[in-house]
Amino acid sequence: MASSFFSRTDTSLIGRWWWAVDRWMLLVLCMLMAIGCILSFSGTPFIAKKLGLSSFYMVEKQLLLFIPSFFLMIGVSMLPFSFVKKMSFWIFGISLFFLILTPFWGVEIKGARRWINIMGLSLQPSEFIKPTFSIVSAWILNYADNDAKKMSFLEISPRLFSFGLYVMIIFFLLLEPDLGMTFVVSCAWGVQIFLAGLSFLWVFLIFILATGGLFFAYFFFPHVSHRIDRFLDPDAGDRYQINHSLEAFMNGGFFGLGPGEGIVKKHLPDAHSDFIFAVAGEEFGLLFCLLIVGLYAFIIFRSFSDTLKSSNYFIFLSVCGLSAQFGIQALVNMASSLHLIPTKGMTLPFLSYGGSSLLALSLGMGILLNFTRKRLGYSE
Repeated sequence: MASSFFSRTDTSLIGRWWWAVDRWMLLVLCMLMAIGCILSFSGTPFIAKKLGLSSFYMVEKQLLLFIPSFFLMIGVSMLPFSFVKKMSFWIFGISLFFLILTPFWGVEIKGARRWINIMGLSLQPSEFIKPTFSIVSAWILNYADNDAKKMSFLEISPRLFSFGLYVMIIFFLLLEPDLGMTFVVSCAWGVQIFLAGLSFLWVFLIFILATGGLFFAYFFFPHVSHRIDRFLDPDAGDRYQINHSLEAFMNGGFFGLGPGEGIVKKHLPDAHSDFIFAVAGEEFGLLFCLLIVGLYAFIIFRSFSDTLKSSNYFIFLSVCGLSAQFGIQALVNMASSLHLIPTKGMTLPFLSYGGSSLLALSLGMGILLNFTRKRLGYSE
């Protein structure tokens, strides 16, 4: 019995899943989760003390979230493809409903309403919009590839419908406001619409929209203009966090100061979230940071490599959207910590503290693992 478990002749649900799933990608995702657990011990105790909590309150909370998140990712990756597709639509619809409510009835934190209380739980609907919108958008754009001139139930072109849905989501994200999430969703959607074969007219319209959005954000959102001004001119305002972030990387050197030995994290209010990469740099060094970058890069390139083998255009667009948003989110966070771009207030996937982010990322990566599975001929 034991010898046949996980063998190629094992036709059980787990056996079929094991030989169909991309095990290298699964391993790398588990490594990121493990690193996230380690960094939670480094980055959260001092923050918890400042909030008047026990030192390991946030550590325990995050570790308790890692357990269901891990099983969520594995569970979604094991489900039938058709079920995951339908499930994504339902989650998108529910998340969109709460996203619309959030700017009006959400909880205000640091001048933004991004969270909403649902049955005693504080959730960020935009985190769940992010992966599921890529699935919905891929399904819509798949109509265009099938030479469908109009969507039968709305009598409009698929690309126009996708664009309208995108604009609606962005509108409510800007009302919160959440510029970081707006940027990630926009980039992921842009990758999908580009791969769907957009015309030069669409390229021009998207360029105009992006340029107009940047100017709008600069002139109408003070925190955006302050961050851009601080990035362009060091004397334009307070650079407290970014200066300490750069100091952390310099302190760490190649090999770091050692786990728990970081000093700068005591002066970084967002050391557990937006600047967790700086904590990793100070305590574990440059080589460890390069390992983290390599793990993210592996997932992105592996995803694209896997999806190129698929003849299903919907899967191709979905995987490209999911991997693009995952990579862009990681890149923006790390680049912000290194002062290569203005700070965005965005979490580092699987490493930063945050319940909604962790659960939504696990959902998205579970879908990614499911869609990149080898279809071995068994009934789904």
